[in-house]
Amino acid sequence: MPVLQLLRIPQWIKNLFVYLPAFFAGRLLDSPEGFLRITLAFLSFSLAASGIYIINDYLDREEDRLHPTKKNRPLAAGRVSLSLALFLVIGLLSLALGLAYVLNESFAFLLLGYIILNIAYSVRLKHIPILDVTLIATGFLLRIFAGGIVADVFISRWIILMTFLLALFLALAKRREDVLLFNSSGNKTRKSVDGYNLEFINISLGLMAAVTIVAYIMYTLSPDARQSIGNENIYLTTVFVILGMLRYLQITMVENKSGAPAKMLWQDRFLQFTLLGWMVTYYFFLYIEK
Repeated sequence: MPVLQLLRIPQWIKNLFVYLPAFFAGRLLDSPEGFLRITLAFLSFSLAASGIYIINDYLDREEDRLHPTKKNRPLAAGRVSLSLALFLVIGLLSLALGLAYVLNESFAFLLLGYIILNIAYSVRLKHIPILDVTLIATGFLLRIFAGGIVADVFISRWIILMTFLLALFLALAKRREDVLLFNSSGNKTRKSVDGYNLEFINISLGLMAAVTIVAYIMYTLSPDARQSIGNENIYLTTVFVILGMLRYLQITMVENKSGAPAKMLWQDRFLQFTLLGWMVTYYFFLYIEK
């Protein structure tokens, strides 16, 4: 259905980051009310994200028509009218902000900042190399801060650092596909491609992967982790982090498929195994074996 495709519901998986502050603090399941508040914050972010996706698709519809897969998006393919798209944008953003305000006033202002930042990104800032991927990573940080506000938990500096590094890694991997498409077809689906080439992105991906893994190892061995988790064996979860990063690099640099991180997670069994393994072992050390 074109309207559902326009909302990009599978992309909502990115908003699961709002659960992380409570999860890392060991308070995710403290109470049904607390979990419900975080879930409503997840829904607020998801509705806002869908509205922003529609704005982005409208602005990019001409460039999307040159892309082998994005040309099938509803606005680029002409399967959804511009008037309906405008109606959906207004409705989704209004509903997202209204729900956010009911939950927490500070959260509502943060979500408003997220919306403004992403509109600025869609209109202009995504065309500036390096700044474009930095703003994508910033969007993930805002999800983390939102989760901390709604759950009323302290946000560790390690979570902030690792979230930013991981999001930057994923954003660079997406840019790699844009560069590959430009090199093979000559179609420039994104203006910021001028600021990237394969050598730069490959080096940057290796750097971000290494720094992310090292940051995670340092976190698991830090006094902060031992104090908040109460279990020194948390470092064992590093195995799944390394395997997941290696698999993502393999998909990106060997299979040349890195344009849709959410789709990759939904479809790739190895990534699903590593993510599930990390969640189960981390949950065990944090909530069960103390």
